[in-house]
Amino acid sequence: QVQLVESGGGLVQAGGSLRLSCAASGRTFSSYAMGWFRQAPGKEREFVAAISWGTGITYYTDSVKGRFTISRDNAKTTVYLRMNTLKPEDTAVYYCAARISPRASTVVDEYNYWGQGTQVTVSS
Repeated sequence: QVQLVESGGGLVQAGGSLRLSCAASGRTFSSYAMGWFRQAPGKEREFVAAISWGTGITYYTDSVKGRFTISRDNAKTTVYLRMNTLKPEDTAVYYCAARISPRASTVVDEYNYWGQGTQVTVSS
């Protein structure tokens, strides 16, 4: 089992920045790909960003490219999502997820472990 705990969400004005953190514990963090997803009210959970183990290859949904950056610190077993130039449409609950594979994926169902989520609200 892997436990994931997100933090860093909050209320921010449009154009502002936040950094989300996801601390992993339990089974080895090593060799797991990590991802960030979000879910707005009345919408399905959607992919935001992901990072592979080993290669560190990253993936982003088009709407956040150039504004968000995913990174991981394997020594601290933590993954981060730096969010800049936030927009009201970024408002959602953000979830961290771990995949039992070194290869990242953009597909929700391909992740095995999930955190409880952290709320991000961007005011206009």
